[in-house]
Amino acid sequence: MADGTSPTVRRADLGGQAPSPDERAAATAVTTAAQAAHGAARDLAGAPAGRLDEALRAIAARLDRSAAPVTAANDQDVAAARAEGLPAAFIDRLRLGEERLRAMSAQLLALAGVPAEPARRTIRELGGGLILQEWRRPVGVIGASFEARPNVVIDVASQLIKSRNAGVLRTGSGALTSAAVLIDEVVGPALADAGLPSDAIQLIRAPGHAAAHALVRQPGLVPLVILRGSGATTRALAREGALHGVRTLAHADGGAVIYVDQSADPALVSQLIEASLDRLGVCNRLNLLLVQQAIWQAMRPRIAEVTERLGIATSLPPHQHALGHEWALDTGHEATITVAPVAGPAHAAELANSQTSGLAASVVAGDATAAHEFLEAYGGTGAFWNATPRLLDGFKLLALPETGINIDAVPGPRGPVTFRDLYLRQYAVLPKAANPGQG
Repeated sequence: MADGTSPTVRRADLGGQAPSPDERAAATAVTTAAQAAHGAARDLAGAPAGRLDEALRAIAARLDRSAAPVTAANDQDVAAARAEGLPAAFIDRLRLGEERLRAMSAQLLALAGVPAEPARRTIRELGGGLILQEWRRPVGVIGASFEARPNVVIDVASQLIKSRNAGVLRTGSGALTSAAVLIDEVVGPALADAGLPSDAIQLIRAPGHAAAHALVRQPGLVPLVILRGSGATTRALAREGALHGVRTLAHADGGAVIYVDQSADPALVSQLIEASLDRLGVCNRLNLLLVQQAIWQAMRPRIAEVTERLGIATSLPPHQHALGHEWALDTGHEATITVAPVAGPAHAAELANSQTSGLAASVVAGDATAAHEFLEAYGGTGAFWNATPRLLDGFKLLALPETGINIDAVPGPRGPVTFRDLYLRQYAVLPKAANPGQG
């Protein structure tokens, strides 16, 4: 098509059925939002870094001032979720209480205080009076499709603004009322307060999954889409994006592992199990607990004491499910962990690598040799020693909000994705004389 968008309304060309009215409406909503964001992208790309940080501080200020309408909108979403009988873990992710709003504001201020990445850096001299530089360029417009978590609206919007990218956001229908207020009364006006286009961050208002699929079919307008949410849905969107030439950063699966070595301090084991189960609907919670066979019988009462006190069920051998079954996505069984014995550190790492998503794993051990054996064998995104895997989080690890956690086993952003990752690399060769003092 003339504007570079994918021919969404002709899905039959790809072997699918003709689009339904809902799919046509979703495609129109995405195209309209993407075009508006595209128009604002140039202003963001050329804005001084200080103005971008001013916008982030303005978002924090408006978030504080607009707490009442934001909370009221969120109360509507929460009430609707309860009326539908949605599980407690879903409602926990959905709720925006005072404490969470304060944390969102604090993260915005912290992000505003982080120095911008250098736009250019000299790599080396090439001879003949020439130098090689690496230039950072914004993507332009980045899409994001994520679960019904309204705080993610602010997390993603802030990262896009900091990285000089405009955005098109799509959230789960259950959070749409909250998300709309955050965009209309917080993000948009704050951008205008800082002298930036108020329409740089767009929200798709069409409910349902059709909007998510439409978002990954617009390579000319939205070349990169960040995907978060349940594994099957996110993987399907990533495949759809690939068919249409859209690059995706997909966070499809989670579930953290803790391996308890025979050298572990029992009190620390209890502490880390509890710290890793403080929230059950998040991806980096404890999902699989592996215990060295030598202490299996001795450790089971301690595990039972912690889990029973927390109201957590334990799935013990013989298991009637895959070892890495992700309980956070199992509606009605979120308050469950899988517990299994293993021969030792190498066996534990092998199972963590082969049976789980590779998101995060922790080894609890007093023996450095055992700990290093596990850490060197584990290939996942985050590896921890005597620490909770809940630390695999942008703000906890890097003091930055994140757009999601990428677990791809290929070159590219991996782990918590922040504004530092959302750019295009360009090589530039130019006369050294044009850059005095560089090289």
